[in-house]
Amino acid sequence: MSEPTPFERVGGAAAVRRLVDRFYDRMDQRPDCADLRALHPPDLDRSRDKLTWYLTGWLGGPQEYVERFGHPRLRARHLPFPIGVAERDQWMSCMREAMAAELTDPALIGFLDTALANLADHMRNLAER
Repeated sequence: MSEPTPFERVGGAAAVRRLVDRFYDRMDQRPDCADLRALHPPDLDRSRDKLTWYLTGWLGGPQEYVERFGHPRLRARHLPFPIGVAERDQWMSCMREAMAAELTDPALIGFLDTALANLADHMRNLAER
């Protein structure tokens, strides 16, 4: 028997959506995340969908993002947006809050924290400020 994927460990599609919604709710509410929020459109519905589709596939679930948009090419897709240390840290702070609120498995949270921190750092395209 194979081990469950991170997607299965998170709880499937509905759980990924809850995580993403919690993430964007925090980003939208926190004044200290204004730099990050400014990089997003006023209406976050499309951003919520795209991150849900991306994370679903990234976690080992259905490849919804790839089916809709092709290869994620995340770094290239994020190059038009100024992403530095502050934006990376704001993103991770909101994601950590979302994970703490939505996930209960400490090992899964630790795994995701490390993997997402590496991913967030890879999106940086500005020198440290």
